[in-house]
Amino acid sequence: MNSPIFQLLVLAGIAIFLILRLKSVLGTRDGFEQPPLTRAGEEPHRTKFEVIEGGPDHDILAHAEEESDSYSALLAMKKLEPSFNVTEFLTGARGAYEMILMGFERGDLAAIKPFLDDDVYESFAAVVEAREEQGLTIEADFIGIREMAMASATLDDTTKMAEITVRLVGELTSVVRDNAGDIIEGEPGKVKRQKDVWTFARVMGSDDPNWQLVATGE
Repeated sequence: MNSPIFQLLVLAGIAIFLILRLKSVLGTRDGFEQPPLTRAGEEPHRTKFEVIEGGPDHDILAHAEEESDSYSALLAMKKLEPSFNVTEFLTGARGAYEMILMGFERGDLAAIKPFLDDDVYESFAAVVEAREEQGLTIEADFIGIREMAMASATLDDTTKMAEITVRLVGELTSVVRDNAGDIIEGEPGKVKRQKDVWTFARVMGSDDPNWQLVATGE
């Protein structure tokens, strides 16, 4: 066998060896790859992906514009307390409005005192006391809330005190009677609308889940 042919055979043998070696290491590709086999008791390898937080918070966007101070305050509240939800808060505020309003109208402040700031409670108590001194009684029935919307939200970075102001339009029937039982204000069964602007406050991240009414207005 002459030298050139011998050299070609040697090179061909080396090439075949390298191809078989590469196939045993890399495998063959048929359009998709089967998952690698694992030994018994071993967890299959999974590629880890980093979750990048971002994007608008749609719960907040339903009640505040994205570039507003209220949006930033609400977002900060959620960072302090991830379970906080604006829509759920407003649902609670709706129930609190009826409970507090009717407690005030009927002069029953004991039941609603835990939900009132000290200043608000004293203001309510003064009105109720004045009515009692004049011998006036109020008969009221709550019909419902016609309109409700969040007006603003703030958060104190130092104290973590959050305040959320809500605009409400409630409907109720109400009459005022004197000592003799005569009606001096209102009309039985007539529904009237009442506009209120209430501010609720709470320290975010605290163990107490209750918000308190800290300010009222129209």
